[in-house]
Amino acid sequence: MITSTDNDRAAASNADRVLIFDTTLRDGEQSPGASMTLEEKLEVADLLDALRVDIIEAGFPVASEGDFEAVLEISKRVRNATIAGLARAGAKDIDRCAEAVRGAARPRIHTFISTSPVHMKYKLQMAPERVLEMIASSVTRARNHVADVEWSAEDGTRTEHDFLCRCVETAIGAGATTINIPDTVGYATPEEYEALFRMVRARVPNSDKAIFSVHCHDDLGMAVANSLAGVRGGARQIECTINGVGERAGNAALEEVVMAMRTRADALPFHTQIDARLLTRASKLVSAVTSFPVPYNKAIVGRNAFAHESGIHQDGMLKNAHTYEIMTPESVGVAKTSLVMGKHSGRHAFKEKLKELGYELGENALQEAFKRFKDLADRKKLVYDEDLIALVDDEIVQRHDHIKVAALTVIAGTNGPQSAALTLDIDGEKKTHQATGNGPVDAIFNAIKALTPHEATLELFQVHAVTEGTDAQAEVSVRLCEDGKSVTGRGADPDTLVASARAYVAALNKLIAKRGKTKPEAMQAG
Repeated sequence: MITSTDNDRAAASNADRVLIFDTTLRDGEQSPGASMTLEEKLEVADLLDALRVDIIEAGFPVASEGDFEAVLEISKRVRNATIAGLARAGAKDIDRCAEAVRGAARPRIHTFISTSPVHMKYKLQMAPERVLEMIASSVTRARNHVADVEWSAEDGTRTEHDFLCRCVETAIGAGATTINIPDTVGYATPEEYEALFRMVRARVPNSDKAIFSVHCHDDLGMAVANSLAGVRGGARQIECTINGVGERAGNAALEEVVMAMRTRADALPFHTQIDARLLTRASKLVSAVTSFPVPYNKAIVGRNAFAHESGIHQDGMLKNAHTYEIMTPESVGVAKTSLVMGKHSGRHAFKEKLKELGYELGENALQEAFKRFKDLADRKKLVYDEDLIALVDDEIVQRHDHIKVAALTVIAGTNGPQSAALTLDIDGEKKTHQATGNGPVDAIFNAIKALTPHEATLELFQVHAVTEGTDAQAEVSVRLCEDGKSVTGRGADPDTLVASARAYVAALNKLIAKRGKTKPEAMQAG
């Protein structure tokens, strides 16, 4: 049995439901350089439909044949979301838009005209009364084509209040079902925008017959804040784009307004039907098709949104994720939190990261590995898992070595011969030698031979980058052969020459072990 309380709750839930109007394919594509092919638009539209946006503004049909074709194809393809096309107040625009959305399961015509004094005077060159006539005729014409008509007051936040109220009343009277008051140039503040909606809804007699909508640009960095303020003022539709793409500084970002309402329901008691688990995927797709990179520090979908490098933060995260994360990465489609290892990382995070990679080091070994990690982090912006594996493997190999690389200085260039000044720690005693060679690596290996004379021959010298980038660690492999015994030593360091020296010395240490000797002198020629 359905009670009156159930009905009241359902009504309250409906009243607090905010429709998401995505204009990535229209306003987003108007960003210089963000044009998409028809195939790319169809792919984005499919994902927006899966994301469960309420309205997809698919394009501006009269703008070009390509735009018309895109709106037409998206209208045929998308079965869940309402498909809107944009049209100016002229008959040609509206009729072309109607033709483009005719195949949609839920078609909408979105028509607009400027209402601010500066736009009417310089852009339209129309008197206010003529603008009112255009509103009435354009909305009526659109309504004759479709039942769902949205009307927008371009530059609404700089429009005189009395005139704005007359325009809104006229549009609703002509059949508009949605009224959009955009902050076209990103000029408003949240307090002003919220008050604007309260004022219009209170003063316009037929305001209850339409849904009010916000459309905010980010020229002053307040698009998301203004959009949410408009909702507090009574708007129940937010016009936004994936990643905030759009003209000039862009639009309110869909992922930000959605997650703000979801995360702060106490302050923003509204909800959407968006499947937030697809937000990261949508962000990556739009970034790929527009060739607009997502800033690393972008809220919700940026690479660093769920990444922590600071030792203090990492320690807190390891104890309880709620210390520094106000939403789970899984809730927006990110697999997991990332503890990024860098120069700010602490010992606790380093130890946990090694455990995750399968290393359990004793206290002394851990301390030595942590010191080397800090040295590496000072030289690299980011330390990847592969860097840590190479570093720890190198540390484990060297821990009981009789010979260690203590210092190295190399002089190289076009004018040879190249030279290397090398200091080795041999059973606690430091010895230094300077040698020349046919190239810097040859000079290093000659210095090693001078400090630890031996008859081993070099069978392999191989270098590869552990990770990408010019600051990547080099991992060098050296294979030495003596008396039919071959051993391979590896060394890792951001400096390829240091890694080469370590690899050669690692191989020498293995040869000592193979001969069952305890002193480097065992390597000397007889």
